[in-house]
Amino acid sequence: MNSTKHSQIFAHRGASTEALENTRPAFDKALAYAIDGIETDVQLTRDEITVLWHDRFLDKAGLPDKRIDDFNYEQLKSMEFTSNYTPKNKHQGVMSLQAFIETYHARCQLLIEVKNREWESTLRHEIKIRQTLNIIGTISAHHIVVSSFNLDSLVYAHHYKPGFPLIYNFNDDQTITDADEILSTQPFLHGLCIPIQSLNKDMVNLLHKHDKHIATYTCNNDEEINKALELGVDTLISDFPDKALKIRNA
Repeated sequence: MNSTKHSQIFAHRGASTEALENTRPAFDKALAYAIDGIETDVQLTRDEITVLWHDRFLDKAGLPDKRIDDFNYEQLKSMEFTSNYTPKNKHQGVMSLQAFIETYHARCQLLIEVKNREWESTLRHEIKIRQTLNIIGTISAHHIVVSSFNLDSLVYAHHYKPGFPLIYNFNDDQTITDADEILSTQPFLHGLCIPIQSLNKDMVNLLHKHDKHIATYTCNNDEEINKALELGVDTLISDFPDKALKIRNA
């Protein structure tokens, strides 16, 4: 089992409790701490540009009846979204994946979750995967891993770019039996990202048996952070990276 000092701390969507998630202010605030990496989310605009956004709708931008794919990238980029954390300040619109990687790939490790969900067509899923891998490859970025809750998308990504590190994100209802089957049938996977509530010693041992990377989300309170550290995960994802760092380094 890994020593706790080897567990890397990733800021979930940046410092998402201090600035609007998946934005430059959130990423910059996260990098004010000695984090190891940033986790972010990728979706597709109406004109098929990969951008950073988590939800399907734009509630957090004050447009609860609009989706990210209702707008072209230039429209989203020009919007001014007011952050709940800094209401007097505004920042310009949605950030593209290209700009994110160019800005941050040399500053820390990156975990990019491709949000391929059931309401989108398989074609858009595949466009998102190709764009993500092409952008990463274009700038020869290192220390970048791609993840998704959609296993078919990861299989597609593996065939599109064999050898690229891919992590499958588990849902709350998936079990160690599911993990064993997936790791046995999809050996290309770099690892799994397990909800902290589902993570236990048996799951960690299984992942070690398969020699896979162990990530866990979202570790926010002391109990969750300590649990992840004591189990020796490789990557600990938290909305409170400063707290996780203090506990890890104590």
